Amino acid sequence: MELAERLMMNNRINADFELDHKTSRSICDAVGERLQQSLRPETSLTSHLQHLLEELRRREEENLH
Repeated sequence: MELAERLMMNNRINADFELDHKTSRSICDAVGERLQQSLRPETSLTSHLQHLLEELRRREEENLH
């Protein structure tokens, strides 16, 4: 089977598979927790990245309410 055929087949499989919001959120939370655990405390973020993270947290809080 050619690469293009395999990719088309995988796309069809993926198109039929959707996660509900609760499952998707759980996966994202788990990945975030693992990333936090693997990052060393002395790792500092750039001010721009810190700003983006704060904005993301603010928007998540707005969506929860």
